[in-house]
Amino acid sequence: MTKEMSTVFRLTAILNETVSISALMKAVSRVEKRFPYFLVRLKEGFFWYYLEYYPSPIPIEPDDKQPCRFFPNDGLLIRILVKDKNISVEFAHILTDGGGAFYFFKTLLSFYKEELENTDTVNHMPLTEYTISEEEYEDSYKRYFQQDIPPMVSQSAAFHLPFSLNNRPRFHSSQYMISLKQIKAAADHKNVSITDYVVATYMCSLQAIYENRKSKGKKTRNKKIRIQVPVNLRNIFPSNSMRNFSLFVMPEIDLRLGHYTFDEILKVVHHQIRLETDQKLINKNISRNVGSEKKIYVKSIPLFLKSLILRLNYYTKGTNQYSGVVTNLGKAKLPEETSSLINYFIFTPPPPNKILKVSCGIIGFGDKLVLSFGNITKSMLLEDTFLNLLKSNGIPVNQLNNSTEENL
Repeated sequence: MTKEMSTVFRLTAILNETVSISALMKAVSRVEKRFPYFLVRLKEGFFWYYLEYYPSPIPIEPDDKQPCRFFPNDGLLIRILVKDKNISVEFAHILTDGGGAFYFFKTLLSFYKEELENTDTVNHMPLTEYTISEEEYEDSYKRYFQQDIPPMVSQSAAFHLPFSLNNRPRFHSSQYMISLKQIKAAADHKNVSITDYVVATYMCSLQAIYENRKSKGKKTRNKKIRIQVPVNLRNIFPSNSMRNFSLFVMPEIDLRLGHYTFDEILKVVHHQIRLETDQKLINKNISRNVGSEKKIYVKSIPLFLKSLILRLNYYTKGTNQYSGVVTNLGKAKLPEETSSLINYFIFTPPPPNKILKVSCGIIGFGDKLVLSFGNITKSMLLEDTFLNLLKSNGIPVNQLNNSTEENL
């Protein structure tokens, strides 16, 4: 974590009416009681970082600064932001993943709806919404960890975008809306999922950038395009954990084998994602992550040495292995009475690091699917190539700007 690479992601609800601050403040006061385990701050121990309970009110701030900002030391790792018709919540990724964050967010929006109507919440909210299960605190990685499973094999280095970095603060985001029905129809026509379709489009865009460089005589040492696609493990293993419980798959193409058509990339992505989300292969991934934490010699290393080692591994054995990240939170599902509040949602992924440079987050609601690109470079070539590919496949795109749409 650094000020530039904050690990902070954002969920935004664009409402149909201007936000009522008084109703939101009451809703936030209630949601703090429903999710007390998010009221924590990061502390540094001798061997590990740890989270300490810190019963401070969740700050509500005007949304007038850069999104996904670093959280100051010794404070909460969650904030709520307001602007016109927008309510946003930002989380440090060490607290939870997109699945846990969205459950928090939809609960907040349900409470907000009730406060707007001044209804009797006991009669309108199911009892389970107020019951805090011990499983919500659970580290589900450890529950599903199995001994004696062979570790994952490290991948070779992948192709990375060659763009120059922005001046600090580097991070900027751009959002685009497409019809959920249209992209689903395009995906159904190819017998793939929406995630498959978007990831294949992202890969195809990276291939176009690589081939353009090659045509100009610019050499690139790494010739594999590999995309990290986070997977919500709650859909594979039974779990109600509100902590991080996601891993990733990494479909790839090898450009040494020649040019891939879109259909060829789509086939690779579709089958590799299904293969890598097999429960046995996911167990290997869990084993790698949890197994190293359990080793006695790892436990005994002081934190300052662990930090140096993990930072090195992050770049050499982590980020270096993939070309980009595409995170799809899926189609948002809310109670019917809450849905009437919402126009659409935006998911802004954490700022990418200096190797990846660009990342993509996706979320759908109703017939609106919003693509959000996070970028720390001076170039918008990847976004432009991606959107042009969608349009060439018959999927119109609208750019979002301050909650308005502009045809591209």
